[in-house]
Amino acid sequence: MIEIQQEQERKVKCLLVGAPDKKNGNPEPKELQSLVQTLDMEIAGTIVLTRIEPTPAYGMGTGKAQEIVDKAKEVFADCIVFDWEIDPSKQRNWEKLANMPVFDRNEVIIRIFDSRAQTKEASLQVELAKLQYSLPRLSHTYGDMARQRGGSFGNKGSGETQLELDRRQIEDKIVQIKKELAQVAINRNIQRKQRERTATATCSLVGYTNAGKSSLLNALTGADVLVENKLFATLDPTTRKFALSEASSVLMTDTVGFISNLPHTLIDAFKSTLEETSLSDFLLIVVDASDPDCEKQYQQVQKVLKEIHAEKIPQTVVLNKFDLVKEKFITVSQLNKAFPNAIHASAKTELGFEEIISVLTENLLGTKRKFKIPMEKADLVELARKNGTIEKEEWLENFIELTARIPGTFDETGNATTRTLSLLKEFIV
Repeated sequence: MIEIQQEQERKVKCLLVGAPDKKNGNPEPKELQSLVQTLDMEIAGTIVLTRIEPTPAYGMGTGKAQEIVDKAKEVFADCIVFDWEIDPSKQRNWEKLANMPVFDRNEVIIRIFDSRAQTKEASLQVELAKLQYSLPRLSHTYGDMARQRGGSFGNKGSGETQLELDRRQIEDKIVQIKKELAQVAINRNIQRKQRERTATATCSLVGYTNAGKSSLLNALTGADVLVENKLFATLDPTTRKFALSEASSVLMTDTVGFISNLPHTLIDAFKSTLEETSLSDFLLIVVDASDPDCEKQYQQVQKVLKEIHAEKIPQTVVLNKFDLVKEKFITVSQLNKAFPNAIHASAKTELGFEEIISVLTENLLGTKRKFKIPMEKADLVELARKNGTIEKEEWLENFIELTARIPGTFDETGNATTRTLSLLKEFIV
């Protein structure tokens, strides 16, 4: 893992190398540009390749590789950053050729996570991802800008004995961190079970990084989650109670943002955090409506949800930052066509908040229904109170009238999807 030492007098300069994308005309790697800028690095130049060859040395011809290295030296770059994953052997070859640090998109993302980690759990998760990423890359190091990859023992190769020692130390540390994270996961599970005893429904805000999830949570619940116009500003899940009415509320959780090609080391390390999403009752997919690439970002979110087995959870799209939509970027008609049933919202102006409340109420609390329960079945009233929301209750001479919301729906055959709704089905008026 590169430990880039920022010089006081200037930022670290990097040359970006973009992957070929013939479908879209090989555009500049905007996302990689945002990633390195989030690390407060300066972009010295950008090269977009027209093709990548399966050559063993550099992943491209020797001539093209030398051209990239010459360009890096021409613009006085301190390092070269590729917009795709580079295997360790190619990374070593590149650094020998360039005589400067060469790293990939995965390492940039891991470094951002490292700079954002605040809690013990997030720090452990990022440290695990760093160690797993670094393990096959121990045998190369180039000065201060890459010293972390090879340990802290000078600028030259440390020798086979030292390399094996470092490898064992890292493997031992990985085992120790996994044990600590397992204990954190147990504690998180205990907290989750305590919340489940209250029978309060849960909703997770998920979406691409910098889509405005934290801003939306703050505006809806009055939370004080950190909000920055940067990628991955929030790593730790934050759960707050959100009142849908005087009689009912849900638990809303702000989750870590997704991004295309999220390193699997991070997905594995943040497994316990991502579980908050996979165990939710409902998902609000937050999309930055003002971003021209919002459709691609939405598709990437769905891809990550599938990876963590959360794709079947009921969900609704929230087009956030709708107040920033401009005709020159994307039109309202285009958004409506791409997201036909989405909620138009803005954390800044509170646009769409009533619709969000309505959707959450309908999906988490259930449809409002009237029930006429015989006195001999009065125990069902307590069942409805425990597992649903009673809005009106009237005890008459021979029966009890309830106006309540009971979670669950009826399928095509008329069977209820929850036990409580099934028991109350015959008493629906």
